[in-house]
This record gives sequence, structure tokens and C-alpha cells, in this order.
Amino acid sequence: MDVNGRTVLVCNCEGTMPLDGEKLARACGAATPGAASHVATQLCRAELDRFTAALDEASGPVLVACTQEAPLFDERREDARPDARVGFFNIRERAGWSDEAADAHPKIAALIAEAALDLPPAGSVELKSEGVALIYGRDEQAIEVARQLSDRLDITVLLTRPGGVIPPRTAEFPILKGTITRATGHLGAFEIEVDDYAVPLPSSRQALAFGPARRGAKSTCDIIIDLTGGTPLFPAHGKRDGYLRPDPGSPAEVQKAVFKAADLVGEFDKPRYVNYRAELCAHSRSRKTGCTRCLEVCPTGAIAPAGEHVAIDPYVCAGCGSCAAVCPTGAATYALPAPEPLLERLRTLLLTYHRAGGRDAVVLVHDGDHGDPLIDLAARFGAGLPARVIPFAVNSVTQLGIEALAASFAYGAAELRVLVSARPREDLLPLARNLGLAETVLSGLGFGSGRVGLIEADDPDLLTAELYGMARRPGAEPENFLALGDKKGLSRLALRKLHAVAPEPVPVLPLAAGAPFGTLDIDVEGCTLCLACVSACPTGALSDNADRPMLSFTEDACVQCGLCRNTCPEKVIRLNPRIDFTDAARSPVMVKQEEPCHCIRCGTAFGTKASIDRIAEKLAGKHWMFGNKALIDRIYMCGDCRVIAQTETALDPYAGPERPPTITTEDYKA
Repeated sequence: MDVNGRTVLVCNCEGTMPLDGEKLARACGAATPGAASHVATQLCRAELDRFTAALDEASGPVLVACTQEAPLFDERREDARPDARVGFFNIRERAGWSDEAADAHPKIAALIAEAALDLPPAGSVELKSEGVALIYGRDEQAIEVARQLSDRLDITVLLTRPGGVIPPRTAEFPILKGTITRATGHLGAFEIEVDDYAVPLPSSRQALAFGPARRGAKSTCDIIIDLTGGTPLFPAHGKRDGYLRPDPGSPAEVQKAVFKAADLVGEFDKPRYVNYRAELCAHSRSRKTGCTRCLEVCPTGAIAPAGEHVAIDPYVCAGCGSCAAVCPTGAATYALPAPEPLLERLRTLLLTYHRAGGRDAVVLVHDGDHGDPLIDLAARFGAGLPARVIPFAVNSVTQLGIEALAASFAYGAAELRVLVSARPREDLLPLARNLGLAETVLSGLGFGSGRVGLIEADDPDLLTAELYGMARRPGAEPENFLALGDKKGLSRLALRKLHAVAPEPVPVLPLAAGAPFGTLDIDVEGCTLCLACVSACPTGALSDNADRPMLSFTEDACVQCGLCRNTCPEKVIRLNPRIDFTDAARSPVMVKQEEPCHCIRCGTAFGTKASIDRIAEKLAGKHWMFGNKALIDRIYMCGDCRVIAQTETALDPYAGPERPPTITTEDYKA
């Protein structure tokens, strides 16, 4: 069948899946139903010629609904037509091998339609390693590992607080003493600082002896193998490229690290997980701190303050996506994939499922490392996934933002579950925050509670028990909308579409503190219209008027970063988290305006009359410099006229009141 310009080949895997080709073709909107929708029985063996023929006949890419035999199909492609584009996707473990396989056609159609999408590739950064390796250990184990790698890498051994280490017979590589106190960098660009640094004495006899030690020694290397078993040198150390930290008590883990290190020489492409636009960042303005959400959630330390914004090191970033998930302005957006393609996948899956007759869909979000193997095991040894559970693979489950969660239900999902390990390697707090926000929104709009949640499972039987035990609840009639715009715009769009299909579409929904949506409660009486908040606002939610003293606020643009509150000298601004679904939230609303003060000499408007009157009231008759009307009048002049008036009237600095006499110790004695 031809779907979205792609030739799709489907196989029932020797009759183990009840597939109806005609039904699938209609459900996917295939351009060539009929004979072209024939389902193969043994595409990887007896019917392999069908694959070869498709390569010759197809004008676009060929998609094969099988991942198990992908190497075989790729080998045939190399022999028959090397320039052909071939992709693979899985319908067997994700849908066909299930106790509810007979009802899984809507889900299989959705998976086919998703696989046929055109998705843009992600960018990458280049890591380069020359093979300079540091083996950091405590004893002879580090020296033995160094011997194994010495013919592949440029080795240096650093021993921290070594005991009686027997000197090697020959000095094949440097063996030094020292303790790493600071380490930064990544594969190909590590920098370390060492205390207690010393070189061995060549006369060492029974045990290595070292010369005088010194502090603060610095060095660089491409690879670090940490065999100390102590505190890791980096946060989230398992995600730091080039840093290997096996358990020194496990020979198997140590050997795995040796094999991996031997291959870490050359040039490597690493995905650029996050795209960052500094001009949208709401971190700081005028040395006042606002949003710190990304700094709080980054597990690897890849994000650091950099003046008015933050800096994200793409070489250290491990791709968890937490920063993008919590960023309220869209300054940080996940790139594997970007928000638009991610929502397009959701739209295609859920709308195709609904058009094919599927109802009450449950979106099961999972990653490849943990989720895919667990789903495969559930299909091979258990009941498989229920027919209404649609697996949705992402690079990292912590990349999910409120835009994806809201869009899922706007597109008709009835439930959403995120599959994570019972012993997660990721910090799930950012994900939990977004799930909590989604729960608040769904409950507030009448969908009821418990529509989103985590499934913490490492056992496939626990996974299937959780999914089959879910009570069936209907989803909303799906909205068909294109996901266009930046991350912040997509969040607003998805929430408004969700509001449109909600059972109880309330106009304003209160949220908990810290939510990225809301308004400002401004004490209008205390506001002096200094407009410091306008200059501090990074999103343009607060604005002024060039013709008159005025402060306006646009709620849709506010991300509750708090910069306006922290900048306001009168402390009259409070954050009020909520979502206003009405059209009024999209337009500027005047908060306060006043008559301008007109210069009493030239008539130029400057400042606000109330502020100038307040200043004159505080100074008149209360300070010797403003003891007469002429001096008070200067307050009511513009900057130019004030200078002219000052040159016209001389000010005697000695004309002030007589200073009080100086009091000395003798005065107190008297």
C-alpha cells in the first residue's frame, strides 16, 4: 500500500497476527488499496522477492513493518538497489502479538500512518578524541587496566592514596599519585585539577614511593576511566560521554569499560538535543534573577548562568529534555524531535486511530532503552498491549512538556501513561511537575482525575496488569488542528483546543504556584508608573505607551518568571498563576495610566503629574535646598529647562543653616 508517498509492506509473521490488508489500507488512507494492500505471510523468507520488487517499483521510500529482520532486508537492499531508502517499524510486539489482536486494526493503522510521516532530522555536534586516557584508581587494578589499553590508547595512571603498590618491571606508561579535586569537560576535552600530585621515585623497590607532593596540578585528557569506587567526578556520571566508572569489584563491568574505552578514538557525532535562543530567556534582567527552572532540573550541570540568560553546553547535555519541558518561554526547546514534529506524530496516531474506529485511546509514552524491551517481553511472554493502548516512543520521557500532554487529550486520547523504570536513572521531578499541571488542568475542565500518571515497572507482567486493569473512560471528540508555532505558542494552542472539547470549559482556571501561566496582581495605588517592570519583562507581557504614562498587561504572554516582581521598587506586584481561556487574555489590558506632568517653562510632557507632586510635597519646606518656590519650581521642569534655570540662578553652597558645633570628649566631661 502507498501511504504518504511511501510504499508500505506488511507481513503477518507466518500467520501469528490476524491482519486484514484491505481494512488497514482504508484506515491509513492508502492511495493504492486492492492488490497492493496484500499482507505477506513470510516476507523475510519465501516472499523476499516482494521486497526486492518494491525497491525497483517504488518512487519514494519503502517502509517494512518489521524490525526483527531489518539487517536481512538491509543486506538485500545493498545487493539489489543501494540507493533506495528503506525504513522499518514494529507492529508485531506493539500491536499484533496481543490477547486483543483481533481488535487492534485501528492501532496498527495508526502505527503505519505515524511511520509514514516526514520528520526533519535533528542536528548534531562533533566530539573528537585523540585517545589520551587517564586511568584513575587506587591499586594494581588500575595498572592492569592500563596494560590492556596501552596498545590502543595513550595512557596515564593516577593513583589516589595508594597503599603498597608493587612497582612495574618496566615504565610502559606514567604512573602518578594524586587526588582529583575538580573535573570538567566531556569526551575529547576533559580538564582535571589534582591535589597531592607526585611522581614516583625510580628507586622504588618493594612498593611505589613518590617524591614531594604539590597542590593544584592541572591536566587534560580525552577519556577518564574511574576505578576508585568513590564519589563520581561528575553529576549524573552515567551520562557524561568519555567518563567510564565501572564498579571496581565487578570484573565483568571493568572489562566492559575496557572494551568501550578502546573504541573511543576518532570523531563522533552527538545529537544536539536542545535548541536554545538566548533572546527568549527569562533568567535575569539588570542583575535581578527571574526564572531558574532549567538550572534547577539539569542533572548533568550542562546549564549555567551567563548574565541575563543561561548557557547550555551541547557537549555535556545528555538529552533528558527536562530543561525544555519546564522552560516557559520556549528559549530551550527539545530537538529530538522538536515540539512541532512531536505533536504531529500525536495528531497522526490519534486521528488515524479514531478514523479507523478506535475509541478510548490510552497513549503509552516510553523510551527506547527501557520501554521497547519491556513492551517486547510483554508481547512475547504475556498478554501484550491492549488494543486501545497506543505506544508512543520518545527519546526521553522527561522531555514531555505541557504542550504534548494537553495536545494528546485535545486529539482525543482518553488516558495518558508514562512508562518508567521502578529504579529510574533520570530525575523524574520535572516530569512529575508537568504531569501534576496536566492533572490540574484536566480535573479543572471536567475530565476527572487520574487521566495522566506514571507506570513504574521493570516486569512485563506488572506492565500488562496495570494496562489491562485500567477502567475504560471515554475521551473527548478529537480536535483536528495543526501544531504550528514555537513551544510557548504551542502550549497556548494545545490548552485552548483542549478547552474547546472539555466537558466543563470554565473561563479561568487557578493553578498552583510555579505554573508557567498566570496574571499579575498589581497594587494600582502604590504603582508610580516608573515602568521598571516593563524594561525587565522578557516576553513583552508588560508594555508602556510612548505618548502618555501608561502600563498595560497581556496575560497570554506572561510566563510567571517573577522578574517584574523582583524589579519593582515599590513592591506592588504579585504573581497569580492561572489559565485564562477567554479572548481577553490575548489582548493588552490597561493596568494604570496618569496625566503626564508638563514642563512649566516649555510645556514638554515628562514623568507623571502624581509622581512629581509627591516628590515636591516631600521636599518643600523639609530641606534647606528647597526652601523657596523657585527651587521647587525646578522639580516641575523637564531636564533641559532645569539645567537652564540652574544657570540663571546661582546656588550658594554656604547658604545652608549653620552647622551644629562639634562635640568632643571634653564636652562630655564637663
